[in-house]
Amino acid sequence: MKRRLAELLLHGGKAPRWLFERMTRLAGAITMAVVDEHGPADMLRRLSDPWWFQAFGCVLGFDWHSSGVTTVTCAAMKEAFKQFGDDMGIIVAGGKGGTSRKTPNEIAEQSGRLAITGGDQLIHASRTSAKVDSAAVQDGYQVYQHAFFFTPAGQWCVVQQGMNEQRGWARRYHWLGESVDDFVREPHEGICDLAKTARCPRFDDDAHPLLNMVADEADANRKGCAQLVRDNHQHLIDEIERLTAGPTLFAPAHHPVLPSDINVDRLQRIVHTAHEQHPENFEQLLTTAQVGPATLRSLSLIAELIYDAPASHRDPASAYDDADTRNGRRWADYSYAHGGKDGHPFPVDRDTYDRNIHILLDAVRTSRLGETDKRDALKRLAAATETTIS
Repeated sequence: MKRRLAELLLHGGKAPRWLFERMTRLAGAITMAVVDEHGPADMLRRLSDPWWFQAFGCVLGFDWHSSGVTTVTCAAMKEAFKQFGDDMGIIVAGGKGGTSRKTPNEIAEQSGRLAITGGDQLIHASRTSAKVDSAAVQDGYQVYQHAFFFTPAGQWCVVQQGMNEQRGWARRYHWLGESVDDFVREPHEGICDLAKTARCPRFDDDAHPLLNMVADEADANRKGCAQLVRDNHQHLIDEIERLTAGPTLFAPAHHPVLPSDINVDRLQRIVHTAHEQHPENFEQLLTTAQVGPATLRSLSLIAELIYDAPASHRDPASAYDDADTRNGRRWADYSYAHGGKDGHPFPVDRDTYDRNIHILLDAVRTSRLGETDKRDALKRLAAATETTIS
């Protein structure tokens, strides 16, 4: 049973160097142990599970209640890949802020180096998943971090995070390549809404209500948007100008379509560019240059009116609002492995941390040499620990 709901505060701070260096080594050791035992695809499945990812970050020693656990854990994984290289079993690209925009180049470089078949598909997956969560899903969270994990066999997963500075919360989006049948129709493996509804209301700004263009029920609206752009785009602009001429026209969802909602001049330029690409479907429209949140919101409103195709205003995280415990255990429990950066539940125990890194790396090394006794001992220890905790 997957746990898909995280509750973390958005706040600053970063891991000190002494901790981040340890996080890097332990992240690499755990990854290699999982890859050796279960294969690289299983490691991607774990990273795409919001609950497992959160527990992983807690074991690494970051604050269990902080949004920074996402960016720091992903950064530690990327640094671990730099240190351990192909021994990691998975490749890590992307990062925070401007680094995230280098992801396609990083994927291309590694795909070329490893002769990965389908490197272009991996780049498409990275770009499209980022575009979905930054433009097609308008839930009030601005995406600022994008991490792309993939294997030499071409399997992939994405972990990216958005922030809502006004409310002080963050939301993490998880994708798993093997589960994505359609990039623009319920594609997420899980969404960690890093705030409970009771404490942080959903994005419900009257001027810009939540828009979920990847909801299953928005299929007709998606098709309508693509059709609007494929058809005579000047007719579309004329229709927009007519619809925004008066302040009394209301969409079926009772949202007024006003000139303030739509920059007609800018939209005309973008629609002209998109029309030349002749998008056959919404995914092609979404990945067209310059088509962003404002353009999609405008097209969605017009498609709703012209084709009687309602948009979806359902929060995409609502499908994952289940319990945040697994067998009675919470993410914070995993902070007891080594402690936490801010001293909760206790200051990081450096001696225990270093000893565990040594044991795990040594177990990986010896198991790869054919010596399985230490790894088997770790299995027994894990089983005994599980029995004791339960």
